[in-house]
Amino acid sequence: MKIYTKTGDQGLTSLIGGTRVPKSSLRIDSYGTVDELNSYLGLLRDQEVNQGRRDLLKEIQDRLFTIGSTLAADPDKSKMKLPDLHTEDVALLEQEMDRMSDALPELRAFILPGGHPAVSFAHVARCVCRRAERLVTGLSETSFVAELVIIYLNRLSDYLFVLSRQMAHELGAEEVTWKPRL
Repeated sequence: MKIYTKTGDQGLTSLIGGTRVPKSSLRIDSYGTVDELNSYLGLLRDQEVNQGRRDLLKEIQDRLFTIGSTLAADPDKSKMKLPDLHTEDVALLEQEMDRMSDALPELRAFILPGGHPAVSFAHVARCVCRRAERLVTGLSETSFVAELVIIYLNRLSDYLFVLSRQMAHELGAEEVTWKPRL
């Protein structure tokens, strides 16, 4: 099977359900950004410090594929059975954040991204997640998006922030706090 089809050469692509849309559409931007986020999660999963979290990070990647497939489907025309999110998926992120937060020093200031390359990857993933959330929220203003998709992305960005702190703690990396000029 050839990977290229040439059907997108004119700047259009097909949604699940067959609808052709411009590649610049908000729906395409939304699931493309979720795909970008998933790639960063793969990068995070590959960091040695995350050895014990690889299965969890893979599960999150699976949920991002679920989100991507729902965003790639035409909500009015797709008859394909797609995987879906569950409230337990959000609860898992919350449980993991609570568990990590219990072991971390209390946060008393804004933290500048960085301190270690692995930690920086987590911050980049967090920012991409926030962008995906903004795009999906915008899409939901004009087209159906399951509410749980937006909730999951919101919680995932929080999880990635706590994960960045946990990784810094485990790596012995300094958390540099923002000290605004006055």
